[in-house]
Amino acid sequence: MRHNKKFNHLGRKAAHRSAMLSNMACSLIMHKRIATTLAKAKALRIYVEPLLTRAKEDNMANRRLVFSELKQKEVVTELFQNVSEKIANRPGGYTRILRTGFRLGDAAEMCIIELVDYNENMLKDTKKAAKKSTRRGGKKTAAAEVAPEAPAAEAPAAEAAAE
Repeated sequence: MRHNKKFNHLGRKAAHRSAMLSNMACSLIMHKRIATTLAKAKALRIYVEPLLTRAKEDNMANRRLVFSELKQKEVVTELFQNVSEKIANRPGGYTRILRTGFRLGDAAEMCIIELVDYNENMLKDTKKAAKKSTRRGGKKTAAAEVAPEAPAAEAPAAEAAAE
């Protein structure tokens, strides 16, 4: 029976899977965005988000626990110094998965996984998109189109009267 065995094995043995996820997590932390398959990105999100939560509180115990998973001193330093400052007030959901299409060789679904607080373009778009539009404004735009035409039609008459 498969009770409580919900994680994706990704077609690998446990040692290979843990090494792959550790390396992908290190790449994600260093580069803030990586391209991979959708299945790997979903597995990576489950793996890396608890590590990011640990990084919010900088103490020796958390550093040792994160280092035991990632095994790269530079990545742990980057995580606790830079990344933790950006995610300090976020209650969770530190990563975003954006689907990009299908790979040509085997038609695997590809995506980009990124740290949410590091995509400056998307942060600007959400601030601009705060204004909500409604469908009720359709009649006002038609009236606005008619209004500029009326002064334009009066303008030649005003010029003729001025001559």
